[in-house]
Amino acid sequence: MHNAQPWRFVHRPGTDTVELYGDPARGMPREDPDHRALHLGCGAALFGLRVGAAHHGLHAAARLLPDSGNPWHLADVDLREPASEDGEEDLAVFRPALRERHTSRFPFTEERIPAELLDGLSAEAVREGCRLVVPGAWHTDTVLGLVHASELFEAASMSVRAEIAAWTRTGTAGDGTAGEGIPAYAMGPRQYDVTSPVRDFDPSRRVAARTSATFEKEPQIALLGTTGDTPREWLAAGQAMQRILLRATLDGLSASLMSQPLEWPELRSLARDPESTMGFVHMVLRLGYGPRGRATPRRPVSEVLDIA
Repeated sequence: MHNAQPWRFVHRPGTDTVELYGDPARGMPREDPDHRALHLGCGAALFGLRVGAAHHGLHAAARLLPDSGNPWHLADVDLREPASEDGEEDLAVFRPALRERHTSRFPFTEERIPAELLDGLSAEAVREGCRLVVPGAWHTDTVLGLVHASELFEAASMSVRAEIAAWTRTGTAGDGTAGEGIPAYAMGPRQYDVTSPVRDFDPSRRVAARTSATFEKEPQIALLGTTGDTPREWLAAGQAMQRILLRATLDGLSASLMSQPLEWPELRSLARDPESTMGFVHMVLRLGYGPRGRATPRRPVSEVLDIA
């Protein structure tokens, strides 16, 4: 969330294990008080580790929440030679997309995504024990309505606006650390007519050089969710989210993420289709054909990896 990068990996020499920890100091107390989005982000980083391991011919066996006494110890990952039947070697196909995948907050075309590509993305979610649902017309309208409602909620909350401002980088004095947050170039243009679920990280117009553009009239969205709503499901959803985004990149799609309506409990429950078996929605994905986003800053390796 907001490119906070709330993860820390620890490798202990003499072992084949990498430990993953969440960093609550990099959380969003106002927008993510339960740390659900933080777990999604760490789950995405965990999937990246699995892809990297597969690229090097290793199997990454992840044990989620291994320490009941420490809720921030999110996973232990044992690296070992893969068995021929474990299937993890297939993850190596995602390796090129790790550097190519970037959030795009730019207009997409009106070209519809083929059903077979959407089915493929849904299958990737299932492989991580989650579901990706492409909503019908009425459900899409409902979710887009929730996006607009959440924008009004956000505009009325000084604490939420302050939290977002703390993670945006507009080039002004006191803007925060350069290796994290949302830089001005990644915000994309402003929307002439707000039709697409793209979050505006500069509602106060601190970035004077931003242009305006017309976005797609009929956004193509998908909902990622699970049956439960616990930290274990959040970590699974984060891995599924990264898997879906990497597959979309390989398929030539661009994507952006929309968590805004899910940050308000009174709106989040309305995002799910009442006829669906999906119990809880964790992310709204906007997919389509359009420009790829640019890479956002990353914290130095020394801050996210400890050799203990």
